[in-house]
Amino acid sequence: MQALPLALMAFILYIAAASWQALALTRRVPPRNALVRGFGTLGLLCHLPLAVDLLDKGDSLLPGFSTSLVLAGALAVLVLLVVSLFKPVLNVATGLFPLAGVVLLLAVEWPSPEKASGMTPGIALHALSSALAFALLAISAVQAILLGVQNQALRHHHIRGVVQSLPPLTTMERVLFELIWAGMILLTLAIASGFAFVDNMFAQHLVHKTVLSLAAWVIFAALLIGHHRLGWRGMRAVRWTLGGYMMLLLAYFGSKFVLEVLLARP
Repeated sequence: MQALPLALMAFILYIAAASWQALALTRRVPPRNALVRGFGTLGLLCHLPLAVDLLDKGDSLLPGFSTSLVLAGALAVLVLLVVSLFKPVLNVATGLFPLAGVVLLLAVEWPSPEKASGMTPGIALHALSSALAFALLAISAVQAILLGVQNQALRHHHIRGVVQSLPPLTTMERVLFELIWAGMILLTLAIASGFAFVDNMFAQHLVHKTVLSLAAWVIFAALLIGHHRLGWRGMRAVRWTLGGYMMLLLAYFGSKFVLEVLLARP
């Protein structure tokens, strides 16, 4: 498979989709949701074969750093495209699509070390729920950034430009918490299936991932409880969402980066 041309094509299509959506946000072009989804879908069709090819190289049990990033990027794009059919979240594409494209290009030139395969049904459940949780919470993080921009603009009485193109503040907040709830259900499943099906955590360098994943779960749970019982919203919700996501990012990729990149260990 000619990986680099395919990755370049995916990158170009993602950038095209994100650029149009960004221009629509700034009211320089009319909104074209079908166009953005179309370019994003074409980019994903270029992205997915590379993700599948990486899995076929023997990384099934514990995907490496770049493999994990490519898979997470593909899933995040797929989830966003599907969710955008039902919820007003397509603006998240302005940040998510370019990031997925850059990660894909880097992974092509920086492949993960191969590992012995050994995907059991339990491990497959853990891997799939983990990836979907990460994808949904990644979308939540970008949604939180947009909510923060909107909140600050309205607080300073700036009602032109991007703010005019975003859904109402209450809708943005409602969608954010719906995304977090869905992500939390999947994250809970991922953590539970990890304890149930992943053996020998110390030998597989999974202790840090587990501890950080639990910390992220606690942060998101505290946010949901605070929102339900204490009415947390606005910038407080934004900060807690981004804090929880950064913890999850460290959990999923921090140890892999240290082991594979800094320490050069497979």
